[in-house]
Formats: sequence, C-alpha cells, structure tokens
Amino acid sequence: MSGHSHAKTIMATKTANDAKKGKIYSKYGRLIAIAVKDGGGSGDSFKNSKLKAVIEQAKNMNMPKENIERAIKRGTGELAGESLEEVSYEGFGPGGIALIINGISDNKNRTLGEIKSILNQNDGKLAGEGAVRWMFERKGAIIINPKAQSPMPKNDEIEMIAIEAGADDVKWFGDELEIYTKPEDLDSVKKTLEGKGLKVESAKLDYIAKEEVEILEKEKERAQRLFDALDDNDAVNEIYSNLKN
Repeated sequence: MSGHSHAKTIMATKTANDAKKGKIYSKYGRLIAIAVKDGGGSGDSFKNSKLKAVIEQAKNMNMPKENIERAIKRGTGELAGESLEEVSYEGFGPGGIALIINGISDNKNRTLGEIKSILNQNDGKLAGEGAVRWMFERKGAIIINPKAQSPMPKNDEIEMIAIEAGADDVKWFGDELEIYTKPEDLDSVKKTLEGKGLKVESAKLDYIAKEEVEILEKEKERAQRLFDALDDNDAVNEIYSNLKN
C-alpha cells in the first residue's frame, strides 16, 4: 500500500489458506476487543462506531459470526482474555523507506523486541518516536472495488461519485480505488457512497505519506521480505510506508 499501508496485513486475500485465515481472524479478534474497550466497554456496534467499522471489515474477510461474538465478549469482560494494548513503532526499511508499524500486543516488551529483530534482519532499523510520523498525514481511506459492484460502473464514474461525496483525493491501486477524506469526514463520505449504491470494501483512518520515494528494484524485493516478516508477527496489524508502487 505505497503511501497508505503498504502490506495490507489483515486485509489479506480472502482466498488465503486456513493457517493464514486463522491468523487474520486472530488479529481481527484483537481489534474488535480493543474497539469495545475504546468505546467504554460497549459491545453495541450501533453505539460504538469504531467497533462497527472493525466488524464490517471482519465480515468482509468472512470471519465467522461466532468468532466476532467471542471477541466482543472478551472486550466487554464477559469472557476472560488477554490484557491487550495498542502499540505503534517508527522505523526505516531497505533504501531508507519510512515505516509506521501499528498493532495490538499482550506483552509490549516482547513485541518491541520482536519488531526490532525483524527490522534488523531485513535491512531496517527502529527509529525514535516522531522520527518518521511527520512524513505522513492522518486521513480517512475508503476502498472500493468496481468488480464487486452490481452493475459494474466505469472507473471514471466511481471517481466522480467519490469527489461529489466529499473526497479530498482518489487513487487507483491495481483494480481498487482508494478514496481519501479528512479524518472527520470519513463516516459521512462512506455513508454517501453507500447511499449511491456502492459497496465499500473497507473504511478506516490511515497514515498517508506526504511524499512517496523510489528505491532500487533489489531494495524493493528486500522491502517486500520485510513486509512479509512483519505481517507474520501476531501483533502487527498495519504497516505504512512511503514506498512508491
């Protein structure tokens, strides 16, 4: 996800094997539990907008209903579970690309050591707080896949609908359109798009690089290995970079 989250970690393919799906569901389970806690312990998605957004993403990944319900109960305390905390790290990768790594951990010290080790093993390094974050902007990011629409609209038609709905910018990544909004406009733009009959793949706040950078092809290959290694870590949910696709 170049300027946005480069390796769509938990947004991985719906055709993943069972082991990968299990890891994806586990990560969503933690996100759901944290969303419940952030919402004051409310497991009601109608009252907790963050929880509603995460549940929608989980459903898009075909996460079973019973898994979602268990995660909600862990968040409310009805079921015993891990003591979870949100974590965020800044660093640099191959070719000097800037990285923001977000996740949820049940042991911050262990996770810090794991992330530091993964970076060191893949031509990267951990950076101090604030060393990288200034290179990114916080924006709403809505993903729409034209092929998932019925009937399938033309690309320029979706772009026009997005701009009219209040989007700041739009950008294509392969077959998917990413629509950027001001953070406070994310929910209203999403609702407008859905009101126009468009199916939204995901809608959440992302870190978008202010400027993207080009690196050598061999460095891109090393960067992909780094993204894959980070993605395999149970605590990591999102990886943002300023690498240009």
